[in-house]
Amino acid sequence: MAVNAVEHVTEQVPADDFQALEEKIYRTIELYKAARQGQAVAERDAQRLREQLEEREEQLAALRREAVQLKKEREEIRGRVEKMLEQIESIAQERAS
Repeated sequence: MAVNAVEHVTEQVPADDFQALEEKIYRTIELYKAARQGQAVAERDAQRLREQLEEREEQLAALRREAVQLKKEREEIRGRVEKMLEQIESIAQERAS
């Protein structure tokens, strides 16, 4: 039955038209394959970028925690230095008196 249908179509369509149609179909198939490959590459790239983004976000969070800790340490050291300076100033004033 399918052979009869092909023979029937071939009888109705001139050989040049059929060949042109066949070429168009093959080009369409190749375009479809290329598009699928492009989509696969894009999906892999997107996944890689998502993973990189996640890593960067983790690094950023770690750096923020470190910055907060360093600020706390700086304030603690500043307070200790101010306390020492006050003691030095007090000793200097006692000697001056």
